[in-house]
Amino acid sequence: MENEQTQSPSTIVTIKSLPTKIGSEQTVQGHVHAIRRLGSLVFMIIRDQSGLLQTVVENELLVSLIDQVNPETPVVVSGVVVAHKGSPLGVEMQLTSLRVLTRCEGILPVEIAKENKLTSVSLPVMLDYRPLTLRAPSIRSIFQVEAQICAGFREFLSNQEKPFIEINTPKLVSTGTEGGAQLFKLDYFGKTAYLAQSPQFYKQMMVGALERVYEIGPVYRAEEHDTSRHINEYVSMDVEMGFISGPEDVMQILEQAVKHIIARLKSQCVEQLSLLNAVLPSTEKFAVVTLPEAMTILKEKMGWAGAEEGDLDPSGERLLCQYFDEKEGVEFVFVTGYLQSVRPFYAMPTIGSNATCSFDLLFRGAEISTGGQRIHEYKQLVERIESRKMVVENFSDYLQCFKYGMPPHGGFAIGLERFTQQLLRLPSIKLASLFPRDCNRLTP
Repeated sequence: MENEQTQSPSTIVTIKSLPTKIGSEQTVQGHVHAIRRLGSLVFMIIRDQSGLLQTVVENELLVSLIDQVNPETPVVVSGVVVAHKGSPLGVEMQLTSLRVLTRCEGILPVEIAKENKLTSVSLPVMLDYRPLTLRAPSIRSIFQVEAQICAGFREFLSNQEKPFIEINTPKLVSTGTEGGAQLFKLDYFGKTAYLAQSPQFYKQMMVGALERVYEIGPVYRAEEHDTSRHINEYVSMDVEMGFISGPEDVMQILEQAVKHIIARLKSQCVEQLSLLNAVLPSTEKFAVVTLPEAMTILKEKMGWAGAEEGDLDPSGERLLCQYFDEKEGVEFVFVTGYLQSVRPFYAMPTIGSNATCSFDLLFRGAEISTGGQRIHEYKQLVERIESRKMVVENFSDYLQCFKYGMPPHGGFAIGLERFTQQLLRLPSIKLASLFPRDCNRLTP
């Protein structure tokens, strides 16, 4: 192809920067997003990390070269930047040179440039061709949003007056955090090990060392249901904090963190949110309701017929969010006081009742975070383990920190993919996972 000399990295600019360079000759690199022909003119759309650029090709030699180029071909192009009101970017490039970096083999199995066709394909097809469908602007926008969610989470916690320290805990463990059947078992040099359901035990241990900690990392649940709400590997954004007065301290940090994340998305993801037709929620007010109050509202106001087992089912969560959205214009709802029977053994019991100092944060019809105060007294924790018919010796490492002094503490976890799904109103949580894992999918 023309202009085969190697481009110096310093001469390459991003597509997004071109509106400030009208009248000059610039060089960009990216994939050929689409090619359109209009008489003697050829319009080639180039896509890089920052956006899309329309290039106009009039030179006969370049037109003949473009005939050999397929969509998704990686290229380096140069040309003069000119104003163009009809372009979303406000500019286009009059192409003067084209260099192909790699040739495509065959025709694309999915049409990445035609967003309307891409979004109409079935979810299995979307995921089967995930390495390709992730290139579509609307699809990759999801993960640009997720990146900013994580950045906002880190930024908020790290910049507190008493900062939270980021940690990285093991994902191969000797026992399940919460027990039950949702454990992936594996052979570990002749011993039984599990993939971590949660960093819960480790982040509690680290409260004794660092007082305030957080982690963003994968967790694993052997979930057998293949639904729009479930995946077996997801990213958990965890927080644990010591020297609290009660669960309200934890709820306050969670609320402030969510507000900070939403504010960051408003400033950093304008283009992505527009492309996804996503409307961010108001964070002016978070509702707080006890579980008994929530059940009363659901039964008397919303006709809910869920079972009274100290918990809310998905339909209850959806209806409760609908109620507060319609009555108060509130999209975030804290539900507090879940019963001991539906909470892990380490949840702090409420004095004089069967409830716990725990909460869920519901958003747009789904639970996006669970948290609360934990038991910090050694003897009480041992009693709770025994009451669940679990073997205390299996938790000996975990119990060390409690035996030798732990402050009152608590924390929460936000499921990144679930939060993203609700924020962007995605039809399936799998669309918020780069390469989702469910009970039927282990590839790509």
